[in-house]
Parts: sequence; C-alpha cells; structure tokens
Amino acid sequence: MAKVIPLVRIVDDDETFCMSQKMFLQAMGWFVLIYNSAKTFLEDDDPAMPGCLILDMRMPEMTGLELQTALAARGGRLPIIFLTGHGDVNMAVHALQHGAFDFLQKPVDPEKLNEVVTRAVAHSIVLHEQTRNREKSLALYEALTEREQAVVRLAAMDMSNKDIGEKLFISLSTVKMHRSSAFIKLGVKSALEAYWMLESIGVVEKAAGPRGP
Repeated sequence: MAKVIPLVRIVDDDETFCMSQKMFLQAMGWFVLIYNSAKTFLEDDDPAMPGCLILDMRMPEMTGLELQTALAARGGRLPIIFLTGHGDVNMAVHALQHGAFDFLQKPVDPEKLNEVVTRAVAHSIVLHEQTRNREKSLALYEALTEREQAVVRLAAMDMSNKDIGEKLFISLSTVKMHRSSAFIKLGVKSALEAYWMLESIGVVEKAAGPRGP
C-alpha cells in the first residue's frame, strides 16, 4: 500500500505571512498548500488527505470560526491549529471547546509551530488509519452472503452455534459452515475478534458482545 503523504494547509488572507510560513514548514519537510480564503479552501481541499489546517481567525467573507463550524457540519476530522493576531481568551476557549487542536498567537515561535504541526499531523494519521481500517472492514462484511452476515452477527454477540441455528431455523452443521466461512473472509479467529470488527463499523452495538476470548 502506498505511503500517505500528510498535507499541511494554511488558510490566511495575508499572502506575505502565508509564504513565510510555507517556506519555513517546507524547510521542516512538510508538504504545504496555501489558501487565501476559507471559501477557496472549502471548494478545493481534499478532506481525505491527512495532515492539519493552520487557520487564521479574522478573514473576509468567512472567519476562521465559521470555517471550523462548516467543517464540523461536514463531519471533518482534520486537526485545526488556529494561528491569529486577533484572538482573545474567549475566542480561544470557543475554538478549543469546538474541537480545535491548538490556538496560537502571531507572531509565533517557528519551532513551537513546527512542534504543534508535528503533533497534529500524527493525530490526523491515526484518524486516517482508523477510517481506512473501518472502510476495509465494512467492505469485507458487505462481501459476505446474507446468511453469513446473519450468522457472524449472532456469533459476535456470543451466541452458541446451537442457539444461532434455532434463531435462524437452520441446522447446526449449516451454522458451523457459515460461521467458519464468515470468519475466514473477515480474517478473524474468534467471536471476540468478530465483535471488535463489527462494532467498529456499527453492525453490532458497543459493549454488547463477548467479554473475553
């Protein structure tokens, strides 16, 4: 699988500031893109790429806080680092309470900025891997037959083969066949592993499955 290259986005209407930060971050080894407005960012950015967003607070048309709200409404999980010369305590509290990764004041110490970017990107990569694993697990589950799905859901809930057969009105040997086939296709070896996998994609409810191997 190809290695994912994280992207640092800078959204700020101060072009001179953007260029200086871009040059510094590129020197630190980051891939950086600049957007001079929140609107342009919303139109052009690829939310599937992990990384982080360095965001100004006060901009024309759409403020940083408004962009944060818009991204949250879209289900965005990109870590946001507010970097502004117009912030105050109330703004910082609001931004952080609504999920911002950090809130920094201009002028910012370059090493401090790079340290925060490093942590934000690491967090984003973890989220990206979780999303990719969920998508893979969902694809594997959806590739099962309807009967295999029914059997593996019940198996993941720690139901015995005998009880599964009675619930689905199928023989014990048929339950064992579908259970084995489903486990192989999903790449799991136990009911607990099946539960963890199905819980991660929302097929079974959290804390409702087996409690141990």
